[in-house]
Amino acid sequence: MKIIDYRDPKPIYEQIADYYRQMILCGVLQNDEQLPSVRTLAIELGTNPNTVQKAFALLESDGYIYAVKGRGNFVKAGDDLTQKKSLELVEKLKRLFEEARSIHLNVDELIKKAKEGMKND
Repeated sequence: MKIIDYRDPKPIYEQIADYYRQMILCGVLQNDEQLPSVRTLAIELGTNPNTVQKAFALLESDGYIYAVKGRGNFVKAGDDLTQKKSLELVEKLKRLFEEARSIHLNVDELIKKAKEGMKND
């Protein structure tokens, strides 16, 4: 399980949270599925349990998981998360389009190049 990239400037807890967000949004982790315990995941990743706890706290505050006292953390998947992520991506695209327009780039041409790049991947 490759979750942590020590060359990435992003904090480790954010990398862990990003990994679990992606697994939830892709449907790899299902609604009400239990996540590994903080201690177990910390050992697997070779990191401090406080780092894992911080990642889980971030996921919980963002609505991706919920905690049950004495039982652990569970996935809180659903259409609302997918819709929330979709809205976040739309906002990012709007900012990118505004930036492109501000430096007089043709947005349609950028979209075309992006689509071509995706076909090559």
